[in-house]
Parts: sequence; C-alpha cells; structure tokens
Amino acid sequence: MANHLAQPAPERTFQYQNVLPDLPVPTLESSLSKYLDAVRPFASEKEFKSTVDIVRKFKEGVGKDLHQKLLQRAKSKRNWLEEWWLDTAYLEVRIPSQLNVNFGGPGPYLEHFWPPAEGTWLQRASVITWHTLQYWDLLRTERLAPQKAGKTPWDMDQFRMLFCTCKVPGVKKDTIRNYFKTESEGPCPSHVVVMCRGRIFTFDALFAGRILTPPEILRQLSYVKERCDREPEGDGLSALTSEERTRWAKAREHLISIDPHNNTILEIIQSSLFVLSLDETKPYSTPENYTKLTVAALTGDPTIRWGDKSYNSIVFADGTFGSTCDHAPYDAMVLVSMCWYLDEQIRAAEGKWKGSDTVRQMPLPEELLFTVDEKVCSDINHAKQQYLEAVQDLQIVCYAFPAFGKKAIKEKKLHPDTFVQLAMQLAYYKMHKKPGSCYETAATRKFFHGRTETMRPCTQEAVNWCKAMMDLTCDVNARRKAMLSAFEKHNKLMSEAQDGNGFDRHLLGMYLIAKEEGRPNPELFTDPLYSRSGGGGNFVLSSSLVGYTTVLGAVAPMVTQGYGFFYRIRDDRIVISITSWNSCRETDAASLFNNFSSSLHEMLHLATMSQL
Repeated sequence: MANHLAQPAPERTFQYQNVLPDLPVPTLESSLSKYLDAVRPFASEKEFKSTVDIVRKFKEGVGKDLHQKLLQRAKSKRNWLEEWWLDTAYLEVRIPSQLNVNFGGPGPYLEHFWPPAEGTWLQRASVITWHTLQYWDLLRTERLAPQKAGKTPWDMDQFRMLFCTCKVPGVKKDTIRNYFKTESEGPCPSHVVVMCRGRIFTFDALFAGRILTPPEILRQLSYVKERCDREPEGDGLSALTSEERTRWAKAREHLISIDPHNNTILEIIQSSLFVLSLDETKPYSTPENYTKLTVAALTGDPTIRWGDKSYNSIVFADGTFGSTCDHAPYDAMVLVSMCWYLDEQIRAAEGKWKGSDTVRQMPLPEELLFTVDEKVCSDINHAKQQYLEAVQDLQIVCYAFPAFGKKAIKEKKLHPDTFVQLAMQLAYYKMHKKPGSCYETAATRKFFHGRTETMRPCTQEAVNWCKAMMDLTCDVNARRKAMLSAFEKHNKLMSEAQDGNGFDRHLLGMYLIAKEEGRPNPELFTDPLYSRSGGGGNFVLSSSLVGYTTVLGAVAPMVTQGYGFFYRIRDDRIVISITSWNSCRETDAASLFNNFSSSLHEMLHLATMSQL
C-alpha cells in the first residue's frame, strides 16, 4: 500500500501551460547579423555591400525604435507573436486554403495490418474512427501525456485545436472557431460529420454517455453509404470551402441570408469533432510509391471534404486512408502525434476490433440539407471549376528512398535531419545551378503558445559544400571538411531557432509594427535581397521534417517557382513528398527527387570514404 501511495500522479495534458516561459525577443544586433549571414549566398559583392549599408541604417534608425516597441508589446503578452502570426500566415491570406495552405497525406496504416483490400473500407473506417474518438477522450480527460524535449515540457495548446475546430471565412480576414472543452471546462460537442457523394450526414459519437463501438459506428456508416447508393448525388456544397477566401465568405453570407436553418447546419459542421470523408476512389500504389494516395488526399474531390475543418479523415474504397487539414489552428506535428497513436493502436490490435459485436438501439445518422438557390448552385460550380483547374497545376510525387535511413546516418555520427536538408540543397543546386532559398520548420514549443520559427538551411557553408561537390578537381578531404562545416552551421542555427533566437519572426514583428503605425515600409524589406533570400514568404524550398514515425504529409510550394518538400526518416528508409507547379517550366518534382536520391548516396559515400 505504501509503495502504491508513493507513485507520482500521471502528468496531465495541459498542466505545464502556466509555467512555460514567455516567447523571447532576440536582440536587434543578433537578428540583423544573422539576417546578413542568411542573404550572403544570394548576393554579388556589390549587392551585399549595399545591403550591409541598408541594415546599418535600419539598426541605427527606424529599427531601433521598432525593436523597442516590440519589447514593450512583449511585456504585456506572453507570446508577442501569436496573434500576428495567425493573421499574417493564415487568416488574412486570400488564396484558396484547401490547396495552397492545407496539409494532407496518406494514412500510415498500410505498412502493416492494413494493406489495400477492397470491401473492407467501412469496417476499417469504423475502427479508425473508434481509435480517433479514444484520442479525443484522452485530450478531453487530460490523460494524454504532455510532450517534452528531454525534461523540458512543450506547449500543448495546439492539441486543443485538433477536434471541434473550424476556420470561418471573412471578407477581409477569416476567424477560427474552437468548440473543444476538457471535461473540467464543461460539455464538448461529440458529433461526427460524414460526407459521401456530395451529401452531408451527422451522428453523435456518444450514446448513453459511452463512445460508440466499431460495430455501432459501422452501422452508422453503412446507413449513410446505402442511402447514397440508392439516392441521387447531393449539391456538393462543401466545394465552396475550396474557393478564394473572399468569394467563399460572400457565398456563405448569401447562403445564410436565404434560410436561417443554413446557419444552423454550418454551425453543426464547424463544431463537429471532425469530418469523415467516404471517397470512392482507389488510389493505392505500392509501399515504395505513395504518390497516388498523396494526390488523392491533397487534391481529391472537394464535394466530400470541408476544407476549413481542422481534421478531415478520408477513407478510400480500397481500404486505405488519408487526411487533409486546415493549417491555421495547428502545425503538422499535432496530426502526426495522433496518427502515430492510431498506427500504434492498430498495430497492437492487428487491425481488428476485439470487443463486443452488440449494437445498441441508437438514432440513425441525420442528413444535413442546405436550402440552395440558383446563385448558390452557380457558386458551387464556380468553386469546383477553379479547384479542378488548380489541382491540375499541382505536381506531386511521394516516394520511399529504401537504400538507407537514420541508422546508417547515425553510424557516421551525423544528424539525420541535417543530412536530408543538405542532400536537398545539393539536389537543388545540381538542378538549378544556383542556391535555393529554403525554409525549414523549427519548433518553438518550449515557449508559451510557441509554434514555429524559420530555420534557413541555405547557408554560405552549405553553398560552399555544394560547389565542392560539383568541382571535379576537389578532393575527398576538402569535400568532407566542407560538408562537416555545413553540418555544424545547420545544427547551430536550428538549435538557436528552437531557443527563440531565430531572426525571421523578429523581422516580421518589426515590419508589422511599422505597418500598424502607418509608417513607410522600411528599406530593409524593399531591398531585392530580402525577398530573393526568402523573406516575405518567398522561399523556393518549403521544407519540414514530419518526424521519425510512419506518418507523412505534403504541402503545396510557397511560390510559383518553388517546391514543397516534406519527409519522414525511418531506421532503414527516408520517405519524401515533393510538390511543384506544372505551370512553372523551371521546376519538376520528379527530377528533384532523382537528384535528391543521388545526393543522399554521394553524401553517405563521402562520409564512409573519409572514415577509411
């Protein structure tokens, strides 16, 4: 008994929120010095001299003033960046979210117990939905262990945004509505929305206070599917969520003006736990090639997902899975954490439900029927048209690189993530014969409500190494020395960015203060080198390590002439999804993958050769 009492109480999901440190403001000197370092690879001697001069004037003049105002703001806000980042990166953006901002990807479950198998999709969907509801319950009862880096707790606030969350379009700026509550905070919505053939249904995931079992969920999904099989297709109103934001906002206002009941339906969708999409395509390829599955998840039928929902779980007719998620309320690591949990649960149960088959007598799903008029139908058609044109332009490849992975890289005492980033730099350099401005996500979650900082992998050291690799007269030792120097610089910058000492968000803060005060835009931000090096969201490589699990995703490129580059690193393989725009003749996602693969081989060879 005494031993039992000595056990520490399990940590609660959100217990560290109030003790997390505030997000710091870096010093003006360090940020400007890092900025100059970051633009160096993109400048001629003359251009660099001019930028050095612009930075000096900024530091001695307007920058000093803006920095002081930022420090004042940081005194009254635990996270001085939070609202600004949400608005600038997401809510004020007017381009369609569903393709340009959302992230999506293949479900991880096909690598073990759930290879494709037709005729199993509804059974599998009911099992996945049940496990997803268990995860919601862990969050709701705060039994999900808080994430940490070593012993340092990380901010868990974004996990509140996974369920019962939706972005709502506004004419000038969108808003996020979050209906999630923990048990101690009060009641939380518990209904799920199911979309199939342009129609929308809902059912409660709880009955008599208990989560529905997989057989009970299967009964609800079978009812929806049977109805859709024997009745005409629906209006496909959810396609409106794939529109340009202002158009969607105006279409939504019109929809509500026709019939107040339409607003009630919107509220049901917005507050739902998540959307389950029944997608009748069969996109699976092979365990080495996830391309079709990723394409189907990221660019699939807009009439069966709600593009503004924080989580759309997609089940395909061949029994495989995908998802698409609005990026505004949280970063990909939240979804990765849940999908990894689902993957582990499915693995433990061998993909089966081992509980009772009893189905309680509960209400059948209810169809949500919007009142539409000619204008709404015309808006839906326009939305579908623009979406289909846009998806034609997006090239997506998603392949496994099975030659080696984390294990072989770590044996060479090199950091796996830095290894992949430098291989990407070399691949871009080989293809385009110039350095590629690059964004890598650095998590700042050790701070209160921290999300991300930009880490810029295209350092002068990385470029020097790329040049050494391309120079046939350069010997192995010189190449190795250049490579290790690039590794060292990358690791240092990543560590600083995670500690709140990056410079991109700091510059953004000063830019926004100048804008809010109606001042002229400081010369620092109009200098050609600012955008050429990636500033203002102009990175040609938009990249992120999705982690060391079986979960992967994809995003569209940030710029017309750019690439989206997401990857996961396993012990024995690296899986990469690359996107580019077909309309840009300079870029090609498949060629970048081929160059990337050969770069990985060259790097491992270099690391091995120089150890002999």
